[in-house]
Amino acid sequence: MNAKKLSLLINAASGKCEADLVIKNCRVVNPITRTVKNADIAVEQGLIAGVGSYRGKTEIDAHGLFAVAGLIDAHVHIESSMCTPESFAQLVVPKGTTTVIADPHEIANVSGSEGIHFMINSARRVPLKVHFMIPSCVPATSFEDSGAILDSESVEELLKEPEILGLGELMNAPGVSSCDSEVLEKICAAKNAHKIIDGHAPGLNGFALNAYSAAGIKTDHECSSPQEVLERLENGMYVLLRQGSAAQNLAEILPSVTKENSRRCAMCTDDKHPQDIIESGHINANLKLAVKNGLDCFTAIAMATINAAECYGLNDVGLIAPGYSADIVLFNNLEDFEAEKVFIDGKLAAENGKAVFEIRNRVDKAVTHSVHIKPLIIEDLSIKLTSENAKVISLKNHELVTKCEIRKVNLTNGIFDCKENPQIQKLIVMERHKKTGKIGKGLIENYGIHGGAIATTIAHDSHNIISAGDNDNDIFVAINELNKMGGGIILVKDGTVIGSLSLPIAGLMSDRNFVEVSQTLKSLLELAWNELGISREIEPFMTLSFLSLPVIPEIKLTPRGLFDVNKFEFTQIEAD
Repeated sequence: MNAKKLSLLINAASGKCEADLVIKNCRVVNPITRTVKNADIAVEQGLIAGVGSYRGKTEIDAHGLFAVAGLIDAHVHIESSMCTPESFAQLVVPKGTTTVIADPHEIANVSGSEGIHFMINSARRVPLKVHFMIPSCVPATSFEDSGAILDSESVEELLKEPEILGLGELMNAPGVSSCDSEVLEKICAAKNAHKIIDGHAPGLNGFALNAYSAAGIKTDHECSSPQEVLERLENGMYVLLRQGSAAQNLAEILPSVTKENSRRCAMCTDDKHPQDIIESGHINANLKLAVKNGLDCFTAIAMATINAAECYGLNDVGLIAPGYSADIVLFNNLEDFEAEKVFIDGKLAAENGKAVFEIRNRVDKAVTHSVHIKPLIIEDLSIKLTSENAKVISLKNHELVTKCEIRKVNLTNGIFDCKENPQIQKLIVMERHKKTGKIGKGLIENYGIHGGAIATTIAHDSHNIISAGDNDNDIFVAINELNKMGGGIILVKDGTVIGSLSLPIAGLMSDRNFVEVSQTLKSLLELAWNELGISREIEPFMTLSFLSLPVIPEIKLTPRGLFDVNKFEFTQIEAD
């Protein structure tokens, strides 16, 4: 801004001249003063000039709607929407989201720096304000097989990009406490650049949590109990309350939030599928749920706006106040939080639930054709056991955390037989980036799949092929058909593909619009629940995709085998 433009802003703010835009007859919500004020909002050059009685060159009558600052998602993996940033913007802006803090570690694990730049370039073409965190753990641990590696030198270079706010969720908590040199170099690169560091520390407490926060890690979105929330707040961290598709922790941890400590709390979705956003909302869904569960609307709105802005050093968003960006959402009420109009930088971006901006959804060839597997034979899927007592990955509804349970299993000639163990299914994770042929094999319960298999290239965080099923033939068909398709999600029953979603961009995202993605995904969900018998308490695809992430307790599976997250070491399927 130059002096001439600044003088125009000042004159508009003082009422000496007409503002570019005036949104009249609003009920302006201020979460700091905890007030609702009947007033106009004057906008000049994309900034809020003032709140009061104003005249504008263009005037829009809000008819008494509640005006709230644009909502902020404090932590999201856009790839989990299976949409490009362009299509994602069309999906979330009509819900009132105007800013997101995105961690592109999904595509980075497949395509490295080229994947990150694809995300940045795509985001530049839409009004949604997308700020990025540089993935800190590519791969998530040294025990994984990702498609790319981002070392400390790469991280230091990427931190120079203008869209980069800091270092993404540091999942390698053991690497912090053990002073792993590469982990510390990445932390120092962010600290020396005066940028924030995100955390990811489920179950961490005591001295280990002290060490983690002492390293400079400022946020955590993995809290699943009120106690975990309070421990992190006591350590000076921000807690990001998450409500995604698979992980839905907000209601459970909300009792730990008070008017006094809420200023260190923000809202996030982390991972949310497009049909969930269409049907239930985005950050506005977090607001609705929080208020429904007893949180007052001012505290909830602060957590979805100014708190997130302050956490990430975004000094120009988060409030409807003079000098702030004119990111404004007009809600019908402060209970349902249905957005009627959404403005970004003073320009109408969405109205009546639809985006008013167009996209082209351009795709970079550098992030396609990413599935490369060694030829598979059905015998590769056999699980040979020397004991009838086996470790089983036990799933919990609406949780990413798993339990390691010891179950007695029936064997046929020393081989696990699904038919003889109807409550237990097979889990397969196959390396898909470099044709190494590595295959991890495990057992799961409470997933509930019967008479078929599901396979997907969405397998956090290294995104190899993960498949679950109750017979080897359907798993075999699913993996091979997924390879031919070039990545995505595939469902097989009785040896026949009954549904699929192609995800050609890194095996994670579609080049189609969010409506098509959502409709296809919705039909796949119905097939998973109705044809394959998976419980409706389980989100089949996202739940499956997290069973390969060896940083979320208690037990997971990688292409190298079964991994005990608590001990942070590989383990055998056979129980002692």
